[in-house]
Amino acid sequence: MEHAYIIDGRRSYIGVENGMYKHLPAEVLAAEVLCALVPEDVRQTVDEVIVGNGVGASGNIGRLATLTAHFPQAVPAYTVDMQCGSGLEALTIAAAKIRSGQADLIVAGGVDSSSTAPRRAYNRNHPDYERYGGEESFYSVAKFAPGEHDPYAMIRGAERVALDVQMTRQELNKWVLRSHSLAKQAREAGVLEPYLVGVQGATADAGIRDRISERFLDKLPPLLPDGAILTAGNTCLMHDGAAFLLVASERYVEEHNLTPLAEIVDSVTVGGNPDKSPETVILAIQRLLAKTGHTVEDIAVFECNEAFAVIDELFARAYPEAVDRYNRYGGALAYGHPYGASGGIITIHACRALQETPGYAVCSIAAAGGIGHALLLRAGGM
Repeated sequence: MEHAYIIDGRRSYIGVENGMYKHLPAEVLAAEVLCALVPEDVRQTVDEVIVGNGVGASGNIGRLATLTAHFPQAVPAYTVDMQCGSGLEALTIAAAKIRSGQADLIVAGGVDSSSTAPRRAYNRNHPDYERYGGEESFYSVAKFAPGEHDPYAMIRGAERVALDVQMTRQELNKWVLRSHSLAKQAREAGVLEPYLVGVQGATADAGIRDRISERFLDKLPPLLPDGAILTAGNTCLMHDGAAFLLVASERYVEEHNLTPLAEIVDSVTVGGNPDKSPETVILAIQRLLAKTGHTVEDIAVFECNEAFAVIDELFARAYPEAVDRYNRYGGALAYGHPYGASGGIITIHACRALQETPGYAVCSIAAAGGIGHALLLRAGGM
């Protein structure tokens, strides 16, 4: 069986909804990153492109993005929708195809643009057409589980978890401060610069706050009318961004004399309570460690998509001994969470962290509907 290696990765700077990319369609944003990652002479050797996407206009945005990037028409591309887990799932599919010998070089990652996401509406034949306003029944947040549409479903789930395990706003605030502080330090040190693409002249991730205080966070009102814990400070906003990685077989790596960033060793996908989706980050890590026989002590780097500070606190309570190895460059509370791209973003960050601390890395993400995904990487790998 072949090994699957990550040989390079790129991500855009991440923009806030209706910010620096507000007029940039998702396929163009993706295309800019694809062009930066894959030189023209390499594109003809790509077997396929797999694009994670959560809020696009469907119609196979992956194919649209690769054609926009002027990849050869012979290179197939398709789209994966696991909501927030889409990017990690794209990487998992790429690794599986390479290990099984079906491909030698795959581009995998994802893109999302909240700024240009379409409004959707029910067809008049749908049972919910009248229930949600007839011709005015537009929505932007999909239904993640049976029941009514709720644009705050993910926020309610995180609030529910926080209350169930008795988290406080003060506990969550410390994670917000940590995330922004570490992201600022990483930006100033330039540690991620080799992997960043200045789409449309962007020079910084829009969400990182140079000045943020606990006093400011304490003053923020709850996001939910009946809420107490979740605020705009300890919850991700809506974002635009793209991230892709090149995944190659051992044969391809040797033939082209390449040095891998990491090997994709294994992965798991788990199902959990759709009303408490943040919990699936920990469920996925637990399943991955049990499956591979590794312990927490074996893992040098943990990257979890912190869509909510609730996820950080869950990790700290499950693995207090590993907090110093967690989200070393800050997380999504600072950078942002462009749904389909986030799996690619945390994987790129993990690959960079493995250069400083060689060993194993775990990337984990919780997705809408109660799905968790985790990926195990090994530095270098050859």
